[in-house]
Amino acid sequence: MAPPVPLLAVRGSEGTSLLSGPPRCEPHPAFQRDTHPSRCLTFSTDGTLFGWCNGRSVHVVKCIDGSTVSNFELPKTALIEFSPLNNILVTWQPYTKTQDSPQGEANLRLWELPSGRPIKSLYQKKVDSWCPIWSEDEKICVRSVNNELHFYENNDFNSIANKLHMQKVSDFALSPGTQPSKVAVYVPGSKGAPSFVRLYQYPALEGPSAALANKSFFKADRVSMHWNRKASAVLVTASTEVDKSGASYYGEQTLHYLAVNGETAVVQLAKNGPIYDVVWSPNSSEFCVVYGFMPAKATVFNLKCEPIFDFGTGPRNAAYYSPQGHILVLAGFGNLQGQMEVWDVRKYKQVTKLQATDTTWFSWCPDGEHVVTATCSPRLRVSNGYKIWHYTGSVLHRVDLAAGTELWEVRWQSFPVGSFPERPIKYQAAPSELGTTQATPTQAYRPPALRHMPATPSSKLHEDEPPQDLRPGLSGEKSLSKSALKNQRKREAKKAAKQEAKRESEPSTVSAPVSSSQSEETNGDPETDKKIKNLKKKLKAIDELKEQQASGKVLQKNQLEKIQKEEQLLEELRDLQVGQ
Repeated sequence: MAPPVPLLAVRGSEGTSLLSGPPRCEPHPAFQRDTHPSRCLTFSTDGTLFGWCNGRSVHVVKCIDGSTVSNFELPKTALIEFSPLNNILVTWQPYTKTQDSPQGEANLRLWELPSGRPIKSLYQKKVDSWCPIWSEDEKICVRSVNNELHFYENNDFNSIANKLHMQKVSDFALSPGTQPSKVAVYVPGSKGAPSFVRLYQYPALEGPSAALANKSFFKADRVSMHWNRKASAVLVTASTEVDKSGASYYGEQTLHYLAVNGETAVVQLAKNGPIYDVVWSPNSSEFCVVYGFMPAKATVFNLKCEPIFDFGTGPRNAAYYSPQGHILVLAGFGNLQGQMEVWDVRKYKQVTKLQATDTTWFSWCPDGEHVVTATCSPRLRVSNGYKIWHYTGSVLHRVDLAAGTELWEVRWQSFPVGSFPERPIKYQAAPSELGTTQATPTQAYRPPALRHMPATPSSKLHEDEPPQDLRPGLSGEKSLSKSALKNQRKREAKKAAKQEAKRESEPSTVSAPVSSSQSEETNGDPETDKKIKNLKKKLKAIDELKEQQASGKVLQKNQLEKIQKEEQLLEELRDLQVGQ
């Protein structure tokens, strides 16, 4: 059976339309374009339903034939969402007060589909986390209310089945999948106490041993939490608004890992600077982090938080895995030039490099073969439009809106996992009448006064780092070009020379404890020899930590305490050796 053809929903100042997806994008024959500008649109989780609000009413139709499922006279609706099994439609409108209703009206409403019967009306003043979160089987629904998490079961919203009360709960994330459901809860720190994230498995929410995992940390004004698809681990990006050290305009970020088996860790990043993006691979065993001052690094880590592949540096601030997990796009949007690197993550080989200037939106098509890039208002009010690409770089469809019209949103139809098989990756551009848009080679900045003069070799403002395979047993040299490999070897040789010069300049009393010749000396007293051996082992570990610190790696508190004990250990070692 051939896989289905995805739909693309387009919303703008000229109305809402549905297009039959790539490679050719034509109006969906069963959907009549709504000419009224709509405020919001969405697809159901399985992609069978499509809903939108045009400022007059909320419409829900079937994607396959465009037939009406329900209509709701809710002109002020700003957001809508379907429950995972399409039993409930959630609508939200801004919270307002009037003279007739000084307490305000309930602005979050739940409706039964397809009957249209109202189920529950609730108050939700803030747009943040406005929608209740369901488990995929709809047996559990969670909502945050006044420092509490309210759990409802089997879509019965007349009674709260369970509560998790913690002081100042500000965010939560429900795990994907079915039962048993797990929830990650964030509580910000106060009065000198650290912030923390805890994992619970429903319904075991109370008691000192109820938490599956707990991770506390300082420097966190807010967090973002990302579960992997298998619901076995969650990544927590902790952020502060201001970097008190003054090193970063973007504040300060740290990345933490929590697993349902109780394991926790701080993900060590090889470059200082902001964390721009964190994304799980669909296989749930790897994740990619884009981080560091520009040019930013991108690294893939395993579940032990060990780096397995480093993509080097580049103008990027976002990462996007294909739905099948076999392709990764590293992109630089926003204030960057729109460069997109397409990588085969099975071989860790670059497929192509594209340029999509002024892109404000990127999304993978569910088929894992195509992507859409768009320039939308209000982020950019000029040159609005969108392009459909094949991942090899070919532009298959392009729409540029006329001056005076705006594009607000484009969205692919959703599909259940496994609806589209993984196909072999191609390295040759797919045929297209619109051609390809390859990224232009970047050149080093030259001051205007020097631009008329011949270019001369000079030191670079930023040192570009090539990709490197960090998996055990693999050198990564196959993924490097000859020039990149040559530069890498030069850097390694330079670093080794500096370390050697440092050793030679150190006093003999400092270098003696870690020399290999002295490690073979014995005192004749087994107990003393054992103490000397242990001290040398600790000093060697301290040297390794100092080298890591010098290379820019951020050390943990216990590692810094070890370095501070170096003088004490050297003194103990000298006392033992004097007695020999």
